[in-house]
Amino acid sequence: MPVRSGSGVSKGTTDRTVRPLAVKPLVPGMRVLLYVAAVLVLLAGFQLFVFTDRTATYFAWTVRNPLAAAFLGGAYWASVSFEALAARQRIWANARIAVPTVLVFTLLTLAATALHLSQFHLGSQFAISTRIVTWTWIAIYVLVPLLMLIILAVQLTTPGGDPPRSVLLPSWVYGLLAAQAIVLLGMGVALFAAPGQAAPWWPWKLTPLLAQATGAWLISLGVAAAQALVERDARRLFPASFGYVLLAVLQFIALARYPGRFEWSSASGVIYLVFLVTMLVTVPWGWPGEGRAGTRRWLRPHPRRPGAGGSGAARTASRTGMDGSARRPGSTAVPAAMTRRP
Repeated sequence: MPVRSGSGVSKGTTDRTVRPLAVKPLVPGMRVLLYVAAVLVLLAGFQLFVFTDRTATYFAWTVRNPLAAAFLGGAYWASVSFEALAARQRIWANARIAVPTVLVFTLLTLAATALHLSQFHLGSQFAISTRIVTWTWIAIYVLVPLLMLIILAVQLTTPGGDPPRSVLLPSWVYGLLAAQAIVLLGMGVALFAAPGQAAPWWPWKLTPLLAQATGAWLISLGVAAAQALVERDARRLFPASFGYVLLAVLQFIALARYPGRFEWSSASGVIYLVFLVTMLVTVPWGWPGEGRAGTRRWLRPHPRRPGAGGSGAARTASRTGMDGSARRPGSTAVPAAMTRRP
């Protein structure tokens, strides 16, 4: 005869009703790799955004247009927060937006490096320190995607699922992200696949190598924007939010440093500036203070399905994203009940 609790409900039935599924964690290997990637892009940002005019000495290849170097350096620096914040997450669903972006970027950059290897600082005419930087560049773009593919296979086969979406995005943000994904992927593919033909569409001068390096960044950012549409949860997009606004701010700083290199009156120049503004407008959906369901007009809580949850505790867990995650998108606390396997 089943044992009943004080409420008259069978304890076995209660266990089957309120015990949630285990949530897939971020595996340690992926966490370490994301932290390492954050350090590497931090160093690359210094090489390009700080030593913009000295890439012949401090970078793997010479970037003669300082605005192009500053653009690349700003993109690297913006990736620091993206990858570091993803590495800090305990749940895979809240960190995974960084993984396809990093994987696509590293593979494309490796391909661009192989296609233009003759332009890299590998010859004896370069200083030993410069050649070391160049060989390090090549080693990084060979090893990082390889390791990420191996660790990703482990990550995907780790038991567990995703927590429910806790903070949906408003419709206008979906539309803006979709437009950004289309522009980024379209222009990125054009620059990478046909650098000679597409380079004149960009608001500053690009060599074929620079065009493909820029295209690699645009495609990877387009992948992140497209994945944001799939995730549809501010908490899952939290790692990308700071990098998104930092990227726009750093690109405005780059334009202020080298205004003479930018084609301000061109159509591509106007589109570029408008696009940076839309990046700043899109940001609030993922900031930590914006995840309080119902407290900000641009974020709305996920509607609870009728009849979901039997007890008061279960209904409270549903309102707060099962584990209190609706408090802010960056929160990663997971109670023991969610991580305990049946």
